[in-house]
Amino acid sequence: MRVIVTIQHPGHVHFFKHAIRELQSKGHELHVFARENEVTVELLERAEIDHEVLAGESNSLLSLAAVQATYETRLLRRARRIEPDVITAIGGVAAAHVASVVGAKSVVFYDTEHATIITKLAYPFADVVCTPECYQGDIGSKQLTYPGYHELAYLHPDRFEPDPAVLEDAGLEPEETLVVMRLSSWDSSHDVGQGGFDNPVDVVERLEDTGATVLLTSEVDLPAELESRRYTMAPDRMHDLLAYADCFVGEGATMAAEAAVLGTPAVYVNSLALGYVTELDDEYGLVFSYNGENRHARSLERAISIVEEDDRSTWQRRRDRLLADRIDVTDVIVREVKTAGSGTDPDESLSVPNPG
Repeated sequence: MRVIVTIQHPGHVHFFKHAIRELQSKGHELHVFARENEVTVELLERAEIDHEVLAGESNSLLSLAAVQATYETRLLRRARRIEPDVITAIGGVAAAHVASVVGAKSVVFYDTEHATIITKLAYPFADVVCTPECYQGDIGSKQLTYPGYHELAYLHPDRFEPDPAVLEDAGLEPEETLVVMRLSSWDSSHDVGQGGFDNPVDVVERLEDTGATVLLTSEVDLPAELESRRYTMAPDRMHDLLAYADCFVGEGATMAAEAAVLGTPAVYVNSLALGYVTELDDEYGLVFSYNGENRHARSLERAISIVEEDDRSTWQRRRDRLLADRIDVTDVIVREVKTAGSGTDPDESLSVPNPG
């Protein structure tokens, strides 16, 4: 089977990397194509995944449209040469379009309901759209749901074990209270008009007043007074750090979910609500979502209380329950790519295996 994987965001590297290796180990021919975006290419290189970069970065919605057109045109040329059986992606605009032209099956994974531009461009052309069960939307007969989250494709304990050396490498003492903070750029097509913190400097100062150490990862330039707190280690070590952090506070839904599945309580500060973040909040109490106008003050109050209470056993119990309910999502990726390539019909849903 010949499979094309398209990668347009750093998170896509994490999502597909184990599936790529597993499919290759079974003798399938994998072709990975990427677009430069933040640390995407660096992550592919560090994961030792052979790939070809088809397009560069964008710095506005207008330039993103041009970059996307370039990416899709070049992907089509490669696909005509490769003659793939399956093309798979997250979001899947280029994947679904190109697959429909070259006669391949497209398997699209997505979890972001409000990204309406992407869903309107991709879903009508896709053969299979895989979403978490908590996805808030009915896509119709092509939708396959599974009990999990994108983050469990790479942070499920069967796939990931955090490295305790990360604390020493980051210059931290094991007994230090650590808060990881994430700032978003708000320049994605689905983020226009949205917002998070009122004042990041205030957040850092208030958290540090509790005695915590704050490390920042940001898609935007930081205020000068926060630059010394910037996370500077290799991008693929952030998950190790999140696993040992006492709290995550941020505007990014992906990192909030990553923290949650690792058992680190997450405070999500964003005017947008998402199905998987809502479930991690309502069902498991591992994310605390603040979406309203007073989100800055309320989220900061929650983060401070988490740091001061230092109740790690509670978060571990909640994580254990989550893992008992949810599956290794890499298994979903491998299964659905193989199913599409063999021409058999996909199941409408995937269940947690019965331990008995």
